[in-house]
Amino acid sequence: MIPITTIVTGRTTVSGEIKGRYGIHRPSTFSDYFRPVVFWNITYGCNLRCAHCYISADPDLRSKDLPTEEMLKIARQISELRLPLVIFSGGEPLLRKDFFQIAETIDPPTKLSLSTNGTLITEEVARRLQDLNFSYVGVSLDSVDPSRHDAFRGFRGAFRRAIRGIRNSKEAGLSVGIRTTLTKWNLGEVRDILEFASSNGIKRVSLYLLDSAGRGSQLVDLMPSTEDVRKLVDKLIEEVPNYDLEVLLVRMNFAGIYIADKLARSKEEFLNYLRMIEAQGECGRKSISIYPEGKVKPCQFLVDFDVGDLGEESLREILSPNNRKLKPFLNIDRFLRGPRCSHCPFRRICGGGSRNRALSHSGDFWGDDPLCFFDPGEIADRWGINGAQDIIHS
Repeated sequence: MIPITTIVTGRTTVSGEIKGRYGIHRPSTFSDYFRPVVFWNITYGCNLRCAHCYISADPDLRSKDLPTEEMLKIARQISELRLPLVIFSGGEPLLRKDFFQIAETIDPPTKLSLSTNGTLITEEVARRLQDLNFSYVGVSLDSVDPSRHDAFRGFRGAFRRAIRGIRNSKEAGLSVGIRTTLTKWNLGEVRDILEFASSNGIKRVSLYLLDSAGRGSQLVDLMPSTEDVRKLVDKLIEEVPNYDLEVLLVRMNFAGIYIADKLARSKEEFLNYLRMIEAQGECGRKSISIYPEGKVKPCQFLVDFDVGDLGEESLREILSPNNRKLKPFLNIDRFLRGPRCSHCPFRRICGGGSRNRALSHSGDFWGDDPLCFFDPGEIADRWGINGAQDIIHS
């Protein structure tokens, strides 16, 4: 996750409220390798049928969801470990009748957040979220055109209900953001989405680059090109200072190195940017995902890769230096073997981008993300960096 607004302007909104102050001279220490942010996918059920859904949510899969008592057991383990943040997701997390029972079982200092399609956030739901001190509500919105959003989300009226959910959340005093999945289909709407968010008092826009997971793996024709992504990042570098909100780039950590190169005025400043970017973490590095049946993933997008099973071991055991399944993600720079990534001096910083896109493109899980759009050798030469060790030990 690349906080492009913070990199370009030094400003934060939601992330500052949750994590505390951080920036180029003060990398975030909010999470750590064995004290990660948890993306908790609490159900396979959903009331929409989104074209890109990485978890392939379907009401028929709800039989896989753990029962309430098992969910409460996991919630208590999260509290015991004092993990920094739980982001409830799904499917649609508000479909679970025991949602609030699970949420209220998690004790401070663990913070709570919600990732939702927004359609089920009534005034009462918003008030209950506020009563439980939810730090943030992220609502999926893929277009400011209602018909286009509804088509992508597979449900007529999804846009209207999402907007109602945003309004109810804001009126309850919750911090609200928009989550947008970027495809060729809506890349041209990014400015409109930022304008919409800004004019409606929305504090954050998270731009997720389409990943090849779940139903998203079938959207090959909608995957942006490397040039599409580069142009988007260039445009955002210019435009984010104009908005009183923060913009995050998700599933494209390599963009952080490109942005650092564009903005830095000295080698020292460039390295400071890199330290800030690395501190954000990525799949298995400062974040994990718990799936509805209790399987633990390096992140919510790595559907087919488990690092543990809460039906067989505790969360404490999974989040341990002794967990061999987790080690490849903690030391991902040692495992990347694509012709670009394996020789890139910045591979530890960005983690090689998306393992799903690498697998889809080359057939190799540890291969190159095809959407990385810059020449790492050129950037390394510009700043006098001879290899990854120059960055790690600088």
